[in-house]
Amino acid sequence: MTISKFLYTQAIQCPKSLWLKKYKLEVLSSADASTSAVFETGNIVGELACKLFPDGVEVAFTREYDKMIETTSKLIDAGVKYIYEATFVYDGILVIVDILQIDEDGISIYEVKSSTSVKEIYLHDVSIQYYVLSQLGFSIKSANVVHIDNTYVRGDELDIEALFAIVDVTHEVVELQDAIPYRLEEFEDVLSDKTDEPDIDIGAHCNKPYECDAKEYCWRVQREIPEYSVFNIFNLGSKKQVALYKQGIVDIKDILDDFDMTDKQFEAVSNYKSRKSYIDKESIRAFVDALSYPIYHLDFETFQQAIPEFKGISPFMQIPFQYSLHIEQKDGKLEHHEFLADDGVDPREELAKKLCNDIPRDVTVLTYNMHFEKGVIKKLASEYKEYSSQLLDISDNIKDLMAPFQKKQYVTPSMMGSYSIKYVLPALVPDMKDAYESLDGVQNGTDAMSAFATLSSLDTDEKQKMRKALLEYCKLDTLAMVKILGALKRVVDD
Repeated sequence: MTISKFLYTQAIQCPKSLWLKKYKLEVLSSADASTSAVFETGNIVGELACKLFPDGVEVAFTREYDKMIETTSKLIDAGVKYIYEATFVYDGILVIVDILQIDEDGISIYEVKSSTSVKEIYLHDVSIQYYVLSQLGFSIKSANVVHIDNTYVRGDELDIEALFAIVDVTHEVVELQDAIPYRLEEFEDVLSDKTDEPDIDIGAHCNKPYECDAKEYCWRVQREIPEYSVFNIFNLGSKKQVALYKQGIVDIKDILDDFDMTDKQFEAVSNYKSRKSYIDKESIRAFVDALSYPIYHLDFETFQQAIPEFKGISPFMQIPFQYSLHIEQKDGKLEHHEFLADDGVDPREELAKKLCNDIPRDVTVLTYNMHFEKGVIKKLASEYKEYSSQLLDISDNIKDLMAPFQKKQYVTPSMMGSYSIKYVLPALVPDMKDAYESLDGVQNGTDAMSAFATLSSLDTDEKQKMRKALLEYCKLDTLAMVKILGALKRVVDD
């Protein structure tokens, strides 16, 4: 058996995942834009963390791991104190240590993560490194996880000592050592049969701690779980979802009325079973009547940085870089304004200034899921006192287009029990789905976040193409809100 620390942690989540990665790679889903961005962030954070341990030497990565192992051995013999990507193998187990500190009285392991806390799976990651190195005869002084401290706020310069937190997890890792040989034996048994994949059923482990890249295969292909099933019931919880599945209940229509559910869950299930729409006209009329014209339909796009690039930014803070604004008059006339920041500069102040120019005081501002937009605006108000008063006025006048759907005043089976705009929009305005799918390059918020983060790396032509795609996508978001409101008004008028 040859297994890396990555495969070891994957196998802890699900041994079948290990088998598929060894023998049936073709069924695994390829990384999407979001997953790729996480990997890239991890690489960037890992490189920066090495500066906490200066004057070290990096082992150059190659698929010829024997060369990496040989290089590591030579660096240790040469008396190098810090080795980045130190590589070792023991009994077919390959580990690459992010940062290895070598002292006269022993070594210390540092595993770097781009998250903001120590997660349980990280302990297993470090534990297999500890196991291999101890079996190779090293005296291990400590095992540590280096992660981002999200309380850090960048000043004029980046302070990496304050950016990172180093957590000693030696005690927890040592406690895991006795179980490792048994786990490895289990994994070896799983891999011994190269023909028949393990018979492991689906469940909560498919999503925790990470969504498995075999989920589409295991759920859709093997077990034919439909896109909307008992696993989609609003806020039901994985235990109850799995309990239904274990009873052979996958389709929501098969759930018995006496199954333990909250009132909201029961209502969602009953609505789906009936295949009827529920529309509370009076409540929707009250919502529509509370809006005064002109209505300013607003949508932000934001991105995050694990390593804050600008002063006043915290790790993973939502940084607004774009907005779309459709101004709707009572006669239906529309006027559109937009903002898209230049790449490589702090976009916040210019965006705040433009927003205050585009939205006057005391007007109705409509968003979908207002808590997000309110949070962005209040953060801007706290940073830029010159615009604070008007920004807070904008925030105070925001109303939430999501409210009628969240409060179940408008429900159709095609919304699948959700009030997300992902389901509401095609249910009320079917032609908008085609509009999004026809967009080139940016079709959702994740695409937008990734696109803006990569603008600086593009040549002039590609950058202009991507900026155009960003503007078209964000403009469609607020036009979608106009269309949804129009559908609500038609309900009231019917």
